[in-house]
Amino acid sequence: MSLYSYPARIERDEDGRYQVRFADLPDALTDGADMAEALSEAADCLSAAIATRITHGEAIPAASPARPGQHLVSPDPTIALKAALHMEMYRRDMTVADLAECMGFADWHQAERLVDPRRSTKLTRLAKALGALGQRITISVEAEAAECGGLTPGVRDGPLP
Repeated sequence: MSLYSYPARIERDEDGRYQVRFADLPDALTDGADMAEALSEAADCLSAAIATRITHGEAIPAASPARPGQHLVSPDPTIALKAALHMEMYRRDMTVADLAECMGFADWHQAERLVDPRRSTKLTRLAKALGALGQRITISVEAEAAECGGLTPGVRDGPLP
């Protein structure tokens, strides 16, 4: 199983900004004026760092376990799926032409668009490509210790619909 959520260390700098660093992706650095902005920027930064590795044909490092005090940051879901496809092809030493053949595409450009992080791709097409390589997508939703509108997560106010 491949997970594309990475632990980030967030610390305040001398100017009071929140600096974000990913130990597994040392080139991925960003910041924010407050914690919420830093976490939002961290997700964008992580997506860009992964997309750059895909574009350059590089391996994407596995995420290390989060340590106490670190924040787990996830990239854009489409980038995560393209990363999974890229890494499966990387592990198999497959080219885009190989993927096109595996998927029965007449034109290798169709397969190239599946992996290209700059192109939008329907999740169903990415699922089909991953399935052709013996991979399946699982989705997980985890609770966070945050409040929204004064409600505690997981606790409804009022009757169920």
